[in-house]
Amino acid sequence: MQFLAIFLEFPVVFIFIITLLGLLIGSFLNVVIYRLPIMMEREWRQECKEYLELEYDEGGDNKTFNLVFPLSRCPHCKTAIKPYQNIPVISYLLLKGRCAQCDNPISLRYPLVEALTGMCSAIVAFHFGYGIEIIFALLLTWALIVLSFIDIDTQLLPDSITLPMLWLGLFLNTFSIFTDCSTSVIGAIAGYLSLWSIYQLFKLVTGKEGMGYGDFKLLGLFGAWLGWQYLPIIVLLSSLVGAVVGILMVLFIRHNHNSPIPFGPYLAVAGWLALIWGDDINQFYLTTMGI
Repeated sequence: MQFLAIFLEFPVVFIFIITLLGLLIGSFLNVVIYRLPIMMEREWRQECKEYLELEYDEGGDNKTFNLVFPLSRCPHCKTAIKPYQNIPVISYLLLKGRCAQCDNPISLRYPLVEALTGMCSAIVAFHFGYGIEIIFALLLTWALIVLSFIDIDTQLLPDSITLPMLWLGLFLNTFSIFTDCSTSVIGAIAGYLSLWSIYQLFKLVTGKEGMGYGDFKLLGLFGAWLGWQYLPIIVLLSSLVGAVVGILMVLFIRHNHNSPIPFGPYLAVAGWLALIWGDDINQFYLTTMGI
């Protein structure tokens, strides 16, 4: 109760603590972003071998590999990373972006993900303040960061994240945490079916697949959390940002326009913006359109 009084009297302290928590979580999210796709691939390979009745070899796939083990190591020299070398952002700066053992460069993505997680967590804390909503808003924020980077790397949106988060949104809104129950259920259905319909129509007309099923589930997730009213603005924002980024990639980095561009990160950004500023965005849109 004493902590609660401090948080209520000094909200800056609360935001600062949540920011530090976000930085620490960001370090773990880097692990999830890197390891989860590998874990999925190993699981698929094992299932294929079982289906084809092939012997499971004793190679690398049979070694323990999850989000905890093996402990983090330098990808170049395989030296274990010491705890003091794993402090979010600070360790990267102190090491000057290089491994302390072999002096090979460390990917800039690691501190960027940590900083992004800390910044987004701070914004969530500022917006929601001290209350039950912030717990779940932070969980959703962290999940979206993981989904976005995995989609960028592999063009996959793991069901092991999207589906539990979708069901969590439906469960929370049985208690009207973010919206009412009926709005949440309709939002989940409408979110999935809207992109599924676009996918089927695009495939019928062009014979190509315009997006993956993970995108349907991600939009269904936002419908479950926020309600169907936010779906149009999420789709509009994600499509607009995706189109602009796609054009810039083709113009400036000569991205092959026939190569697929992951849509999940744009959906994730649009959905997160709707979580934080959805009412303001909807109001601005309606005012601009004269509705």
